Amino acid sequence: MSARLLYVMDPMCSWCWGFAPVAKVLVEQAQAAGVELHLVVGGLRTGSGAALDPSTRRYILEHWQAVTDATGQPFNRDGALPDGFVYDTEPACRAIVTARSLAPDCAWTLLGLIQHAFYVEARDVTLASVLVELAEEAGIPRIEFAGAFDRAEQHAATAADFTWVQDLGIAGFPTLLAERHGQLALLTNGYQPLSELSPLLARWLERATSA
Repeated sequence: MSARLLYVMDPMCSWCWGFAPVAKVLVEQAQAAGVELHLVVGGLRTGSGAALDPSTRRYILEHWQAVTDATGQPFNRDGALPDGFVYDTEPACRAIVTARSLAPDCAWTLLGLIQHAFYVEARDVTLASVLVELAEEAGIPRIEFAGAFDRAEQHAATAADFTWVQDLGIAGFPTLLAERHGQLALLTNGYQPLSELSPLLARWLERATSA
């Protein structure tokens, strides 16, 4: 069966963290039907190199509160986004791409660990040292991951994901796509509760697995 579930997200996207419990159930629902998951990284904030200014930091923290209000997911706002923090999501995205190439079964676990480290533990997941540690926790040998993380092919593969997302016109995360024989069906662009998405996915799975 040529079918898969594509989850387009960014590990440092607050709505993706809010969506995490819903995504977990949907992924399990798809896998139970024999449809595998493919993670695609979106590149929420990349390349600026500038530290957050106080007003932007305040705006982001208010946004996190809105995500908590809508989803119930926890955020640690006290120690988050310290002075001088550069909100660059490329390294965390590249960590997912690296895990995807080395140990696809560990990529989903790594995504959850990065999200929890950033949003709940207030750790700086833009640092390679932190990402290597989390990758090891996800089940990827430290030396193997560290050796691959900075290679040109991982930079290129990450950039290719960003380009694919942009070319498809996906402007927001999380986005969930169902793919069958190269044809994409949009399940959601943006947060929706499980009660809305599970029946939608079930209908698609029924068609995809019966043909």
